[in-house]
Amino acid sequence: MPRILALDSSTEACSCALTLDSGITESFDIIPRGHTRHMLPMIKKLMNEHELEFAALDAVAVGAGPGSFTGLRIAAGVAQGIAFGTGIPLIPVSTLACMAQQKAQSAHSFILSCLDARINEVYWAVFSLQSGKATLLGEEQLTRPEALLLQNNEPMLAVGNGMEFYQQMPEDTRQGLVEIDAGVYPRASAIAELALEQWQAGQHIDPAEFSPTYLRNQVTQN
Repeated sequence: MPRILALDSSTEACSCALTLDSGITESFDIIPRGHTRHMLPMIKKLMNEHELEFAALDAVAVGAGPGSFTGLRIAAGVAQGIAFGTGIPLIPVSTLACMAQQKAQSAHSFILSCLDARINEVYWAVFSLQSGKATLLGEEQLTRPEALLLQNNEPMLAVGNGMEFYQQMPEDTRQGLVEIDAGVYPRASAIAELALEQWQAGQHIDPAEFSPTYLRNQVTQN
């Protein structure tokens, strides 16, 4: 198995994970502020626990967004720094996809991933679960909760803190959501899981080519 270090700081959550022959191991914390101070010590602790140096890595994966502008830049900067320093590729992974991936073993076939985008807007996308993998249907979007209209009429599970806006969503959308888990955050372990598949498919890039997915032009408001 390739050794991939996965990182995410796109929300209040901050996490890192490693893919090892024994599986995926993760460090995860909820810290509304302080990602800059927290991330590097978290990574070094996880690497030391498994007696690994950055030179032993095959790739770095990162939560590419959408999410907090500042949070995305922190993880992107760290991931690019490690990738440049060791000469390894970078694997961008959608934060909305990694949220859906956490429910890949659920009884539901469709997942709505929804994150609070601030200023009364939400980031969202719909995923289908096929063979234990979350696959994007349509596009990732940024809208007001009132404009979150589902094209898929199938019952689905909704995840993420964007579901705090549930009462503002259209009635047709609310009727299609058979279960809600607002406590799901992007996690590095799910990013690592999806990154492994992307690695096997050759879907990795030069770190210089990476730019986070913001979905919003006026990113300074987030």
